[in-house]
Amino acid sequence: MKKTFILMLTFLGAGIYAQDSNKNYSFSLQQAIAHAIEYNYSSINSGRSIEAAKEKKWETTAMGLPQINAGVDYTNNFVLQKSVVPAEFFGGKPGEYAEVAFGTKHSMIARSSISQLLFDGSYIVALQASKTYLTYYQNAKKKSDIEIKEMVINSYGNVLLAKENIAILEKNIASLTKTLNDTRATYKNGLIEEESVEQLEITLASLESTLNYNNRLLDITYKMLKINLGIDINDPITLTDKLDILTVQNIDASFSNSNFDVNNNIDYKIASNFEEQRTLEYKLERSKALPSLSANFNFGYTAYKDQFDFFTKNQNWFNYSNLGLSLNVPIFSSLARSSRTQQAKIALDQAKTTLNETEQKLKLQYAAAKSEYEYSIADYETAKSNLNLAERIERKQQIKFSEGLSTSFDFNDAQRQLYTAQQKYLQTMVNIINKKASLEKIITQ
Repeated sequence: MKKTFILMLTFLGAGIYAQDSNKNYSFSLQQAIAHAIEYNYSSINSGRSIEAAKEKKWETTAMGLPQINAGVDYTNNFVLQKSVVPAEFFGGKPGEYAEVAFGTKHSMIARSSISQLLFDGSYIVALQASKTYLTYYQNAKKKSDIEIKEMVINSYGNVLLAKENIAILEKNIASLTKTLNDTRATYKNGLIEEESVEQLEITLASLESTLNYNNRLLDITYKMLKINLGIDINDPITLTDKLDILTVQNIDASFSNSNFDVNNNIDYKIASNFEEQRTLEYKLERSKALPSLSANFNFGYTAYKDQFDFFTKNQNWFNYSNLGLSLNVPIFSSLARSSRTQQAKIALDQAKTTLNETEQKLKLQYAAAKSEYEYSIADYETAKSNLNLAERIERKQQIKFSEGLSTSFDFNDAQRQLYTAQQKYLQTMVNIINKKASLEKIITQ
């Protein structure tokens, strides 16, 4: 009995843990966008790139600040270098030489140095480049956020589209099943041909197959949305916005008439940033023809011993210090420096051409996105009107078919026309949302 109780507690705890391990999410479209910008995997890494760029900027700045180093050098002269001197220095005979070893077996130096860059044109340009480097990653983060927003809108809309498709298919299947049952009863009474029943059975089987496909598609679209949101694909999620409401909210004819300033586009900013980098690279190569000046100060202590006992009280440490200046003046590099400068100039010209090309392409993209958004609104209105007509035609054909005034082929044509109109109507709703997102992507500052 005790073992059974323990097992029950174990399974209960495992169940509670399993429930806690999965988070339940509920998002409107705007909430989903805000969540994705913070937790999307690309967004997280873009933020880290900015932090790395800030560290890189400080690394470059620190190159021109005082540099302090310290160290200890120990040498064990286990075989001392020997030399010869005239033996008469030590009372020997003239003309003879005596071997003498100079130095001690052990020596130690404690040293430190301070260096300071006084002037270097390359350093000044590097400081400017580090700011541009940081700006580039900040713009890259903005571009990533804009793209994430568009992806979330598209994936959010695809989920709603799949759900609406399923709801309509289930409604159509229920209606067609009732019609099929009535038709079978009429056929048993001998009032219609078997072909009419078979035609409806084919249509029903097709609808059921399409429903099965959309159920599978819904699962995939949910997982795609979760990836864009930066959450686990197995976590439950609920979408609170409805497709028809979002469609109405995104219909704004005046929105497409807003002024487009290419300078506010993130792609243009990145291209401009790229041109600025190439400009600084050109300046860097030119600055290498300037002289550079640096200063250094060195000091330390040296000790010598025949035994390794440097840390006794009577140990003598001999100090030294010096101050130095270093001036480097480039004179002639066999035109290598000139060649590097010309390469940088060519790269700058290429960047300017790329910037101009980007401007023209963005203007074209804006015109295309604006046209597609305006068309999506008109297409939606047409699809809505066609759906109403298709519903009326199908309803009339159903009445005629049930009364024996129309053939199954006419009824089947009306059904297919209705199903096509339904799909078209739903797709135009999603198109409005997606096309507006595409237009916003271009004009967003």
